[in-house]
Amino acid sequence: MKSTLLKRLRQETTHLTPAQRRVADYILKNPVDTSFMTLDQLSGIVGTSTATVMRLSFRLGYTGYSDFQRDLQELLRDRVAPTTRLEINKKKLEQSSILANCADNHINNLKAMMGFLTKETIDRCLELIVNADKIYIVGLRSSFAIAYYLHQALNQIMGNCRLLKAGSGDNVDDILNICPDDLVIGITMPRYSRPTVETLRVIKGFGPKIIAITDGYSSPLAPLADVVLPCSVRSLAFHNSIAGPIFLADFLITSLAMSEPLKTKNRLEAAEPILKHLNLIIDV
Repeated sequence: MKSTLLKRLRQETTHLTPAQRRVADYILKNPVDTSFMTLDQLSGIVGTSTATVMRLSFRLGYTGYSDFQRDLQELLRDRVAPTTRLEINKKKLEQSSILANCADNHINNLKAMMGFLTKETIDRCLELIVNADKIYIVGLRSSFAIAYYLHQALNQIMGNCRLLKAGSGDNVDDILNICPDDLVIGITMPRYSRPTVETLRVIKGFGPKIIAITDGYSSPLAPLADVVLPCSVRSLAFHNSIAGPIFLADFLITSLAMSEPLKTKNRLEAAEPILKHLNLIIDV
């Protein structure tokens, strides 16, 4: 539906009421701005009622403005450069408290993510991690922070985790060793990392289970995955917020540590003398 959203809006223009036509005209001329506007903001800038915007959304086949805006955002997200996102968000924050708005944004991302996830999905994900022979994690750019954090903690619990650098020739031998008993966790957000997606596409041919941590089911990682863990990554500046994915990684680590307490305890205790011998920690 979203791929023809703007086309359908153009086709409908001649059949709309004058007020709806003004809304449609604004959206067609300013699709990027509209994708970040609330219902009140859009109706206010066009000079019409929120009911008019809602009726236009219904006419296009959506359940409401939020449903319409979600498709518009998905349609545009790969086209929106970080500089454009920053400029749009800066306009909205100039008269507001950035600290309070940032906190609200993180809370809303977490709430949205909780709405995406089901118990069945989480249980399946944990099952795949526990039963995997080896675990490989792939993530680049901002997603590398999530990948490294998850890799480091899973290794503390499981001891069978390896961090891959997508697109690197150094990983070829590792990829050749991947088998159907292994698990690969791929992480990428818009604008999606091509090396990450292509690395997962190659790895899929070796038959491992794949978990995708990404922003939704329309992500290019989703068709490659056995389990998709969707995260809301909206920020108030130019970047993708990693608060949601980090929360998800922290949840997986916590759940695994609680489900494997003896294994976790034994590995943590065994690591202590090594950390001290190598002088890697500061005792206070």
